[in-house]
Amino acid sequence: MDLHERLKTPRPGAGERDPFGEIKSRVHIAVIGELGPQLFNVNMDPEELRERVLSDLREQLEQETGVSRDDRQRIALEVADDILGHGPLDRLLADDTVTEIMVNGPHDIWIERAGRLYQSDVRFNDESHLIRMINKMVAQVGRRIDETSPMVDARLPDGSRVNAVLPPLSLTGPLITIRKFSRRRLTLEDMTELGTLNAESVEFLQRCVRAQLNMLISGGTGSGKTTLLNALSTAIPDDERIVTIEDAAELRLNQTHVLRLEARPKDLNGENEIPIRELVRNSLRMRPDRIVVGEVRGPEALDMLQAMNTGHDGSLSTIHANAPRDALSRIETMVLMSGFDLPIRAIREQVASALDGIVHLERLEDGSRRVTSITEVQRMESEVITLQELFKFEVDEVTRDGAILGGLRATGLRPTFVQKFEKRGISLPPGLFRTEPNRNAPPFGTVDQ
Repeated sequence: MDLHERLKTPRPGAGERDPFGEIKSRVHIAVIGELGPQLFNVNMDPEELRERVLSDLREQLEQETGVSRDDRQRIALEVADDILGHGPLDRLLADDTVTEIMVNGPHDIWIERAGRLYQSDVRFNDESHLIRMINKMVAQVGRRIDETSPMVDARLPDGSRVNAVLPPLSLTGPLITIRKFSRRRLTLEDMTELGTLNAESVEFLQRCVRAQLNMLISGGTGSGKTTLLNALSTAIPDDERIVTIEDAAELRLNQTHVLRLEARPKDLNGENEIPIRELVRNSLRMRPDRIVVGEVRGPEALDMLQAMNTGHDGSLSTIHANAPRDALSRIETMVLMSGFDLPIRAIREQVASALDGIVHLERLEDGSRRVTSITEVQRMESEVITLQELFKFEVDEVTRDGAILGGLRATGLRPTFVQKFEKRGISLPPGLFRTEPNRNAPPFGTVDQ
């Protein structure tokens, strides 16, 4: 039995208070504050890093009075495990079937699998244990979380997004929400097998990307917008210069000429923030062929529209919205947030001129994520932007176990932006927009491109 196992005694159960909780919190914060980014240096030998952490912990514990030698050693080992890993959450983070982790306090942890929520048997010792883990997660982005700054967004080394909230903002104790970053990148073929798209819509969207149409992917939280954006990006030709701009880096483009920009949050002094809007402006000076914004959520919407209207065709982005029409309304609101007193008609003219199409995703009642609409953004008529739905999700049946059967089908309407395909030398398969597909037509792969 090694030293770790010999000295380790059972940890407190649910509802019990760790007698060394305050000491552990003090030394934990002191060590991660001193080591900072070194904790996430992938080039550093793991054993060397562990010895460095243990050494610093022992130095901090020497300053604690009233703690026996054995207790100091045990505390050092337990806190080192939390600093170098993610404590009780390691098991959930390693489970590829878990897509989201929701910690509602030290003894109430939920997970999402296949779009459905389940309560987990994973537990933290107490609130101080949970707070130590939150501090460790936010340390990597140079942030801190305490009573003066009780809310923070961070990102784990694997790209997973973390949101944490502490009292007094949270009345139920420390909270963490982790949106896991999938190790495997889904392709459009994978999404077809899952039922998110069908073969006709995949072929259409791929050609939209190649024809350099400006596309917006809309949907609710957790509907799969970033996943679809990643999959669509594979249709971008390899010889184009692409600039990606994100709040937290999630996109993984395989092209050879990709420049990745990530917004910077405020530092410990509340300064030196670089928002997405500044990155969008700066990207225009980087000679991009395409600009891909991970998510438009604020004043950067105006700069994005201006980029689309000034020769940067083929731009892609995502937006939170409940429907394609709502996505346009949100863009209008975000443009007004930019501080310019623009008339609504001028904003709508910018939107109608910039955007070509909206792909809308929804997470259905059975937990499945489906593209429910592919809509063309047309011209202004009077004071309203006209939309034309090209593909629409239709429900065929709901099974006894709640599974929703259906598919994305053409509405029979033909888009008005077909001339953009012709200008790029890209043809569309005949009969693509028929309401009843011709089963005798050749497969899409045989159509000339």
